[in-house]
This record gives sequence, C-alpha cells and structure tokens, in this order.
Amino acid sequence: MNRLEKYIINNLSMLFLSIFSALFTIASVIFLIKLATYTAIIQLTVWEMAKLYIFVVPELLFYTLPITFFVSAALTIFRLSHDNELIVLFALGIHPKFILKTLFKPALLLTLLLVFTFFVLFPHTKTLSKNFISYKKSEAKFNLAASEFGHKFGNWLLYLGSKNDDETYSDIFLFNKNAEEEVLIGAKKANIINDSGILRLKLTDGEGYSYSKEKFSQIDFNTMYINDTFTSEIIPYNTTIDYWKEYRGRDKKIPMFITNALLSLFPIFSLFFVLSISVVHARHQKSKIYLYLFLGILVYYGLTLSLHKTLLFYTIPILSFAWLFSTYLIYKKTILRRF
Repeated sequence: MNRLEKYIINNLSMLFLSIFSALFTIASVIFLIKLATYTAIIQLTVWEMAKLYIFVVPELLFYTLPITFFVSAALTIFRLSHDNELIVLFALGIHPKFILKTLFKPALLLTLLLVFTFFVLFPHTKTLSKNFISYKKSEAKFNLAASEFGHKFGNWLLYLGSKNDDETYSDIFLFNKNAEEEVLIGAKKANIINDSGILRLKLTDGEGYSYSKEKFSQIDFNTMYINDTFTSEIIPYNTTIDYWKEYRGRDKKIPMFITNALLSLFPIFSLFFVLSISVVHARHQKSKIYLYLFLGILVYYGLTLSLHKTLLFYTIPILSFAWLFSTYLIYKKTILRRF
C-alpha cells in the first residue's frame, strides 16, 4: 500500500508543479501590469517594485494553490483511470476510499497552509503594502520645480528661486492669506525633510511679515519648520488577532474572512467531486472532465463570492454542508455503486 500511495502522490506532484507554475506565472504577469499603473502616480525603483511584488506573493499563492490542487488531483486520477490502472486496482480489491485517503493527506496540508496564509500572512503583507504605497504617494504630492509659480505646500503658496546640487533650494518665498491676515515669508535656503510620511520644509536665514488691519509685524529667524498638511495615512498593525478584531475596514474584512475561509477548505471539500468526475472506463465512457472541472470551480467560487452578502458568517457552515452532501451523493452514485 505504501508503494501505491507513493506512486499516486508522485504522479500528483509532477502534474501539480506544472499547472501551478503556469497559473502562478500568469497571475504574476497580471499583477506586474497592475503594478505598472502605480508608476503613473508614484516613482518606484526596481527594488521597490520587487518589494511590492513580495508583498503580494501570499495573495497569489492563495488564489492559485486551491485551483491547482483541484485540477491536478482530478487529472491525475483521470490519467490513471484512462490507462486502466485504477480499474486493475479496483479489480484487485482496492477500495475507492484508499484513493480518498491518499489525496486527503496533501489536501489537508494545503488547507493548513492556506489558513495560515490568509489568517496570518495576509494582514501583515496587506498592511505593509498599503503603508508603503501611502508613503510613496505622500512623496509624490510634493514634486517641486524651481523658478515655477503655482506650487503649494499645505495652505501656503510657494515659490523656489533655484535648486542646488545638494537637493536644497535657494531664494524661497511663501505666502498665506486668510480672512484676518496675510503672511509672507522669505528665506535664503530651504530643504525638504520626509519624516515617516510627514513632509517638513526647513527654512534657513530668513524673515517673515504679517499684515492685518490692526497691525503689521516682522520677524527674523535662523531656522523655521513648516509642516505640510498632506500626510500619509499609516495603518497601525500589532498582531494578527488585532487586525481581524479591529473595527477599521470591517466592511471589507468580514467578506474577505468568509470567502478566504471557504477557499482554504476547497482542497478537502473537493475530494468527493474529484473522484466522481475523474474515474471513468475508457472503453465505455466519454469523459467530460474539463467541463466538470470548469463547472466545479465556477459553482463553488460563485456561491462563495455571492452568498456571503446575504448569509454573512452562516455562509461557512451552510455552504460547507451543502457542498459536501451534494458531492458525496454524486460520489456514491457514480463511484461506490460501481466499485
């Protein structure tokens, strides 16, 4: 039995790797195209693009692994059945439960990996990715060019005389007007400081003027800091439990938790259906396995993505029971009655 189990697992592994590599490559290309759209808003180096890709790898794995296992398991059993190997095994007294038991072990390991991915890795990588993009956007909001009018720094109108080789600016003027007073600030030198997404303008060796109907005042300064109101929204993150319990983004977290939980269980829940569509007699049956594979993925994923809107958390037990019960009936009718 150990040799037979190893033989089935080896066939499954080879097919699994070939299908997974194709699906993962396609998913990666789609994400890289999406990533290219960010460059229209923010500037990204090669390393920063690689960092964003690393952040999304758990998500790519999560959406490709369940489908890969479902397809590879069905095609593996179908190939053994088409070559009459399974028919010989059943004739020798091997029960279909042995095939289920053999496939259950990798399905369980994959389910545990998927649960860990969505419950632990997802919060971490999603938070890092959102904070990184928010940080880069905050930098992009302050793109200055010397000797040009129309720049704004928060509520200030800003003019820069020239840009120096050390990334500082010379001959700076800031103007602010409100209902009560007007303020004009001039400085000989300025540089931009980015402190965790908070932009500050450091002015050196300048003077400021304030004018209102009641008074006119002047100040001289050596150093002055002006903060920009465009700050990046950094999402705090402590632990995985805190992420799922936090109220922030709850309207998105609940659907994601429900759908990800069901998709994580798909490798185990698909076993009855896998045997039902893949065990055929090559001489007497015409296989429609590719159609059944498409319909199986369409029905399970479609129900998962649609029912959570109305059933909420009840979607998990209801869909789990309904899918297992219906696929077991199909398995009993197509497999157990014949073998």
